[in-house]
This record gives sequence, structure tokens and C-alpha cells, in this order.
Amino acid sequence: MPLSVRVMQASLLAISAAIVTPSAAAQTVDQQNERVLGSVTVSDTAIDESEAQTSYKASRSTTATKTDTPLVDVPQSVSVVTVRNIEDRAANGIGEAILYIPGVTTAQGENNRETLVFRGNSTTGDFFVDGVRDDVQTYRDLYNIDRLEVFKGPNAMIFGRGGIGGIINRVTKQADWTSGREARVEGGSFSYVRLQGDVNQVLSDAAAVRVTGVFQNAGSFRDDGRFDRWGVNPTLALKLGTDTTFRLGYEHFQDDRTAERGIPAQARMGGITATQVIGPFETSRRTVFGDPENSPTNTNTDAVTGAIEHRFSDAVSIRSQLRYADYDKFYRNVFPGTINATALTNSATATQAPGLPVGTYAPGTVVQISAYDNAQRRKNLFSQTDLNAEVDTGSIHHTLLAGVELGRQTTDNIRFEGFFPTAQSATGVQTIFVPVTAPNIRRPDVIWRQIASSGNNYSVAKVVGVYAQDQIELTPWLQVIAGIRYDHFNVKLDDRRSAAFRTSGTPPVTTPAFFETTDTLWSPRLGLILKPAETASIYGAYSRTYQPRAGDQLAGLNVNTASLAPEKFDNYEIGVKWDVLSDLNVSAALYQLDRDNVIVPIDPNNAALGNTLGGAQRSRGFELGAAGNITPDWSVMGAYTYIDAEFTRAISASVTAGKRLPNVPKHSASLWTRYDIGDLGLGVGVIHQGARFAATDNLVRLDPFTRFDAALFYRISDSLRAQVNFENVLNERYFLNANSNTNLSPGSPTAFKAGLTAQF
Repeated sequence: MPLSVRVMQASLLAISAAIVTPSAAAQTVDQQNERVLGSVTVSDTAIDESEAQTSYKASRSTTATKTDTPLVDVPQSVSVVTVRNIEDRAANGIGEAILYIPGVTTAQGENNRETLVFRGNSTTGDFFVDGVRDDVQTYRDLYNIDRLEVFKGPNAMIFGRGGIGGIINRVTKQADWTSGREARVEGGSFSYVRLQGDVNQVLSDAAAVRVTGVFQNAGSFRDDGRFDRWGVNPTLALKLGTDTTFRLGYEHFQDDRTAERGIPAQARMGGITATQVIGPFETSRRTVFGDPENSPTNTNTDAVTGAIEHRFSDAVSIRSQLRYADYDKFYRNVFPGTINATALTNSATATQAPGLPVGTYAPGTVVQISAYDNAQRRKNLFSQTDLNAEVDTGSIHHTLLAGVELGRQTTDNIRFEGFFPTAQSATGVQTIFVPVTAPNIRRPDVIWRQIASSGNNYSVAKVVGVYAQDQIELTPWLQVIAGIRYDHFNVKLDDRRSAAFRTSGTPPVTTPAFFETTDTLWSPRLGLILKPAETASIYGAYSRTYQPRAGDQLAGLNVNTASLAPEKFDNYEIGVKWDVLSDLNVSAALYQLDRDNVIVPIDPNNAALGNTLGGAQRSRGFELGAAGNITPDWSVMGAYTYIDAEFTRAISASVTAGKRLPNVPKHSASLWTRYDIGDLGLGVGVIHQGARFAATDNLVRLDPFTRFDAALFYRISDSLRAQVNFENVLNERYFLNANSNTNLSPGSPTAFKAGLTAQF
């Protein structure tokens, strides 16, 4: 009988036994007296499962190398945000969680998706959950995670294509054999309410279940903003004998919010071709430009994950997991463009400012408003199987990995442009003007239709990835890690626009309307690790990854890109890691990340000469991080980053060599610390980001800022604790990030969250 059939039969028998023997389950529950909830068990390894619950430091990871490896022995910059740190800071989203780690910033992402910037490279697709791709453009909550892992530099050997500057991985809470229950309620500024629960229940010696859930409703410091989400994630764990564990989980998560895109920059007087650097338009940080009521975004996610692990011996194990995820995403933007740099006049016969009455409008008094919406349906199916083995060849110890990943992703994408009816045009115009003194508008009459440039496509991406790795311990003080991955990555894209739209676009596309690319990607990884002590390492590493022309959202194929080689990213890094105390780690890394195969003009001032492929972007930087406990009562997490991320070659007439990459400050630093005295605790945080540019042309600058946060903690009893978190306690006026020169996101004024957590 095949092994898969025997495993399925054993799984069904175990589930049946758990259902029909409630008395046995109850007896097991009665024997469990611990109040601490169990944490994640990704595999049957020696990882300390309680560490993430009690410390800011994570000692080991099974994700970085797909083997159970101390982080001090991983030759790359890795930052981990534990659930303890997440709860202390009341951080509910990824954007909040990464504020105190080096090398990562955020971009706006049109405020309908998380957009992270790793070492200068922006991405919306390099998100993973339990090591499996989770790449739809959306927001994610942290209600069901044990820790957040951030891997800097290209990571294709482990994670496949993409990951151009780094990736982020959510490690979820799973059912285990430590019963416990936890409930958390929060309330705060701007009508904020959040309920969060976690129930971990032992059913028998062979079965356990866990359910985590969240509900959140909130307003915004921005006028007419809203924010609603809820999710539930049940998991099941079964022991199929002493050496085999089976896990099954399902998650439904829904996120609904207003997708308003911030404020524009000041008018660039003298015309949009002027080269002077300007800043954000001066207005209240509450002011919304556009129509917030007609700018919704929502995502429904349904995902099922199954995993089985079998240990053949102490030295050999195999783990396989299968994940299916269905994402349904929609967003609509009624958003600002540029403020007029010259006077505009509307007369009875000519209209320079559609949407406004007859009159003359002085420079700097009116702003463009445009609109579009987009619907996307993505279905991911990924299978990963990893074989781990430890062997000795004489005095040399090897930790071997061999694995295969199979994946299929379908993406259905369609976009509509917004047309505003005016007195002169009943069918509408794409751009109207409104006064900068009253930019918050209501336009339920917007007409939505496609034009030649509106996307309408269906794609199927298939990947077969095979990888192998050897972690070689030559001596107690010298280690080498070498790995290689091969990906066969095929994308088929059907351009479903009408023939009239395709031929009227720029450039015109007549045939084909169907594009297919196949990339064969070899992604190496090499690291050398010197161990002056068991708790310290000095490493040097090289890694490579690719970004296929379909892009991180698999919709980028067209007549101009389908025949081009993928973009290539090479990372060179040296670093130091040191557990200075048993529960405190510090790390430093120096790196260079080069981007090649970029589409660049032969002569940016003569478009007729065409384009070529070449190296056009480089990031050089230094990262310093610390995380852990100085004493049992004193926890810290801090970071400093210096990064020089620039274009090394012109990619257009306005983006020339030497221009800085957007949303990347040269200098940034942060420190969060908590200190407890008895039942009382105090937390203080400071975040500094240097000046950044909003776009690649470097014409709009976001000023540096320093923000202070704080928190108070009080343990009412062994099972009940309270906390209050304050954001921006000094009410600093700042801009968090940008999507473009005309979409700049202001930071929140002073705000608070008060929470009560019960364990029972």
C-alpha cells in the first residue's frame, strides 16, 4: 500500500478517535494546568517554542535554511519580531511591526496594499506564510502569528524567484499539546476597537486543536476614513505514531478599508518641468484629497494548508506541505494629481480646469482629481517537500537539504478608468479640478469604463523548483554553506482587451494577444562562517535572485517585455552576529546589492535610438540590529541603517545616474525598550528616519522626522494584564511614506490604544 494512502487512513482514524472518545479527551484536558499558550511548532525540531512568548530574541529558525539552524550560524542579515514584542507595541500589521528592524522601510502602495522596501527595492509580492508564497497585494494581520521573520538580501535559493531585496515570512501559531486560552480586547483613538482570541485545546495524546481569531473596527485620523477586518484560523495537529505529525489549517481573513492616497506636493511654480525640489502641500493632516466614500478596498482570503512530517531517525526527516489560497481583491481610488503651477481659465467656450465654474484660477489654488478601480482574483497552489539529513564524512559534519517545490498561480485582473461627468461632457472626463481649500469631494456619478491602456488579462504561472544545500562544519570554528536552486518558471498571459483597444494603445499591439515566457533560473548561495565562539560568528556571503518579466504580480508581460531576460540581482554581504548575553543578540552587516538586466535607454535624450538591457541600480549599506533581554525585566529592540541606494545609469530622461531610490532614507534609527518593576512596566520607543524622495525623479522630498512612542503595562494578576500604548506622544508632524509625487501619506497625530489581556 502506498505511503500516502497509509497516511490518509491513519489521519482519518485519528480524527475519528478524537471525535468518538470525548471522555478521554476531557481526561487529558484535566491534566493540563498550564496557563501559558503553546506557540508554533513548524517541525519536530529542537526549537524552543516558548522563546517567542517571553523574549524579544529568537535563537533559531527553520525557515532561513530549511533546516533547524541557530540564527547566529545563518550567513545573512535576519531580523525576527517575536509575538512578545508585537504584543508589547500593540502592533497589528506588518507595517507597524517592522518599524524597529534595520534595512526595511515602507512605501504607500496606494493605501490598498502593503508595500515594503528592502535595501532600496520596493515589493508587493515577497510575502510568505510558513515559508510558502503569499503574494497577493493586500494587508495582513498578526493575530495568528508567533513571529515575523525578515530575511534581507536575495533569497531565491530558499524561496524562489523574486525576493529582490529581501522577503518577509509570517510563522503562524499551530495546535500543540499545551492547552491554554487567551482573550484580548483593545480600544483607542479614532473609534478603534479590536477583539482577539486564541484557544489551544488538547483532545487526546494524539490530537490537538487551536483556533485564533480577530475582529477590528476603526476610524482614522484622516477625514471619513474607515478600517474593518476580521479573521479566523483553526488548526488541527495529529500524531500518527511516535515519528509522524500531521497538521491541517484553514484561514478566512477579510480586510475592508478606505484607500485614500494622501496629499499632493506643493505646486511647482513655473511648470512641471522645473527642477527645484519641493515638499508636501501645507494642509491639515486630516484633509483628504479626492472622494473617500468612493475609494474602498477589500480583500477576502481563504487558505487551506496541510503538512506532514516524518522522522526516519534522529538524523533523517522529511516534511511536505501543501497550501491552497484563494484571494479576491478589489480597490477603487478617487485620488489627487498635481496642483496647478500656472493660472487656469474656464470660459464659456474653453475649459482648462474641467469640473470648475467659469473663472480664472491662480497658480497653486486647484488640484487634479482622477479615478480608477481594479479587481483581481488570484488562486495559488504550492507544494513543498524537503528532505533533511545529517551525516559525517570523517571529522566533517554535513547538514543536507534536498527539496522540490511545485506551484501554480492563476490571476484574473481587470481595470476600469473613472470618468467624471461635467457640464461640457455628459460622458465624462478623466481629470477634473477642485479647489485645494475643499478637496474632499463626493462624486457618486463617476462612470467606470475601460480605455486602451486599461488592463484586462488572465495569467497562469507554473513553477518547478529543485534545490539542494549543504551546511558543512569543517571544524568547530569554520563552517561553509553552499546551495543551488533551479527553477523552471513558465507564465502564460492572455490579453483580453478588444482588438480596437490593443491597436489604439501605445505602442499598438495587434498580434499576439497571448504571451508566454519560460525562464530557467539558477540561483546560487554561498556563505563562509567563522566561529570565534559558540555564541558569535563572522560571515561572508553571496546570493542571487531573479525577477521574471511578468513582475511580482504576474501581469507585466507585453509586446515590449515578453522576449527579455529576467532582471538579475546579486548580493555581496559580510557581517557579524553575537549573543552578547544568553538572551540578547546584536548583529551588523555590510552589503552591496546590484540590479542588472534593467531596461535602459541607449541615449536618454534621444528616444529614437531605443533601449538596451544593463546594470542600472546599486544599493550599498550598513545595518546594525539588537534584540533581546538585557535582564529578565529589561527588553530592547533597536536598529540603525545607512543605505546609499541609487541609479547608476539613466533609465529615462528624468531618472538619471545618481538619482536616489524613493522611500529610502540614507540614515534611519530606532529603539524600543521595556522595563518592569514588579507588576508595573514602562515602554519607550523612538523612531528616526532621514530625508526621503517620493519618486525616482527626486523632485519631491519628505523631510526627516523623529517620533516618540510610549507604553504603560500593569499585571493585575497572574492571568490578567493591562496596557496602554501611545503613538507619537509629542505630536510630531511628519510624512510616513509616498506612492508618487502627488500621493504623500501623513503620519498620525498623537493616538492611544488601551488593552486588557486575560489568560485562562
